[in-house]
Amino acid sequence: QVELVESGGGSVQVGGSLRLSCAASGGTFGNLGMGWFRQAPGKEREFVARINWTGGSTWYASPFEGRFLISRDNSKNTMFLQMFSLRPEDTAVYYCAATKRLTYGEAGRDYDYWGQGTQVIVSS
Repeated sequence: QVELVESGGGSVQVGGSLRLSCAASGGTFGNLGMGWFRQAPGKEREFVARINWTGGSTWYASPFEGRFLISRDNSKNTMFLQMFSLRPEDTAVYYCAATKRLTYGEAGRDYDYWGQGTQVIVSS
C-alpha cells in the first residue's frame, strides 16, 4: 500500500512562491506515475500537473503552464510542485496522487493513491 504525505503548504502573499512536497512510502516510487490536483472552496477537484516514472516527461493543465513546475527525486521518494507568481485563485487544498497504471492522465480516477492534502492560501 502506497502512502503519500504532502507538505509545504501555507499562507503567502500574491506574487509569492511556494514549493509543495509529496513524500511516498510503501511502494517502489520509481514505478509510480505521479500527479498534483487541487480543490478550491466550493469547487470541484482539478488536475494541475503530472509527471512520469523517471521525471523525464511532464504535463500541465493550461492555467499552470509556465507558472508551476512539477518534478521528482526518486532517490528521496519525493515529488515536488514549485509554484510561482501565486494568485488568490490559487487558494486551495493541494493533493498529490500516484498510480501504478501504465497509462494515466488528468482524471482523478486514473490514480490509485492519494495524500491528505496541504492547504495553500494566497492573500493580497
